Formats: sequence, structure tokens, C-alpha cells
Amino acid sequence: MMSVSFRYSRNREDAEEVLNDGFKRVFEKINTFNATGSLEGWIRKVIVNVAIAKFNKGSKLYKHVDIETIQLVDHSSDDILSELNAKELILQIQKLPPVYQMVFNLYVFEGLKHKEIAEQLGISEGTSKSNLSDARTWLKKRIEYLALEKKAI
Repeated sequence: MMSVSFRYSRNREDAEEVLNDGFKRVFEKINTFNATGSLEGWIRKVIVNVAIAKFNKGSKLYKHVDIETIQLVDHSSDDILSELNAKELILQIQKLPPVYQMVFNLYVFEGLKHKEIAEQLGISEGTSKSNLSDARTWLKKRIEYLALEKKAI
């Protein structure tokens, strides 16, 4: 569950806070677990909901970020993803602006639809789609930049 918490956090301390609050919530609500699915899946959902609640309580600044600040480099012949390991990719996801990170995680890792994301975050469905697109563009640019750095070393 730490890896789930880490995806929704900016750093280890925030991830630990989400994890601790999540497990506190699990123990408070364990009587609501109806055993129709796996306990692990239920706990994961609780952790994600705690992360969403934390996000919703926090500042909603940074809803728009100028993605043009990162230069795009053409690497059409290179396999850029092979240059990164999973830990490096997660670190880049953590560097996304908060709302982009939340929408990206909910869509990619949790499999939520834009309508569900919009409802949970209090944004429009179009904003959810736009934020996901911007997050993907931002990540692509960062990954290309990192791949270039690795080749230069």
C-alpha cells in the first residue's frame, strides 16, 4: 500500500501520512468490508480515497501549468522508455503539478473514467480530459529530457 500512497504524494513523508491515515480509516471502517472482493482491493480503495480527500483539502492552485517550459526533443528512432526504470518513472509522476498527478493516477492506475474523476475532484469532465492530456505531454517531455541526459553521460 506504500507504493499506492507514494504515487499520490510529492515525497516520502506525504506518502507515509496518506498511508497512516489510510490504515487508520481501514481500522475504523473494517466492519463495512463485505468480503465480496478482496481485502487488498478494498484497502487500496480506502488508501486512494484518503489521498483524494487530502488533495481536495489542499490548495487547488497550479491547476494550469505552462508545459512549454520544457523543450521537446525528437527521439523518434530511440526507445525512450527503455532508458528509464519504474522508480524513475514514478519520480517523474510525482513531479507533475498536483492536479495533473491526481488525474493521471486515477485514470491510469485506478482505471476511473473522466466522469468519475470529475465528480471526485470537483472539476468538469472536460477539465479532467485536458489535465490528463497535459500530464501525458509533460511526462513525455520530461522522459525525453531524461533520456537525453542519460545519453550525454
